[in-house]
Amino acid sequence: ALDDETKAEIADMICEHSLMYSRGSLGFLDYTDEEKQMFKPVLQRLVRTHPVHGRKSLYLSSHAGAIRGMSMPEARLLLRDLTEHATSPEFVYVHKWTVHDL
Repeated sequence: ALDDETKAEIADMICEHSLMYSRGSLGFLDYTDEEKQMFKPVLQRLVRTHPVHGRKSLYLSSHAGAIRGMSMPEARLLLRDLTEHATSPEFVYVHKWTVHDL
């Protein structure tokens, strides 16, 4: 549901997902050298394509804190804007559980 310009802009972007980034935003900043080594950022494509039906989706999470080739402020603003878009009411499914749903 993104506009065509945004789709083209983000199509090949690679994000860095890091547990240390998401925890750091909550104030957890004191990591040992061993933990820093263990929790190095993992590269993930921002836009993924479903292998069966070809539908595209955004791969976002609280761990996404950087985008390769972008300045940190620019990347974080883009990630925030995409997250706000993806979590707007028309894209969020809320299930009202009833007996026998599982």
